[in-house]
Amino acid sequence: MTEAERTLKPTGDLTTKEVPMWHAKTLNATALPAQIDLSGVERTDSSALAWLLDLQARASKKQLDIKFVHPPKALITLAGLSGVGKLLGWEEPASSAPNNSSANATT
Repeated sequence: MTEAERTLKPTGDLTTKEVPMWHAKTLNATALPAQIDLSGVERTDSSALAWLLDLQARASKKQLDIKFVHPPKALITLAGLSGVGKLLGWEEPASSAPNNSSANATT
């Protein structure tokens, strides 16, 4: 099976309404996809993140690699806020919070 044949590409919304269908499709598959291309995803919510983490866990149990490519910015942000971006192979953005160490200094 070629890499292209093992790439799953959800399109449109990937929310609580659509995720159960994608979950069923991957749960009953004879082989897990090697790659999930998220470039066609327009809207997501936490259920999408849960599905991707489930895929990652199942692949890991089978000692398989799975890649999640071209995630929408909102999904990267959600993964970062949840602290799971690295589990999905995404770099988590550096904190944009200012360093408040000087705020505690006394004069």
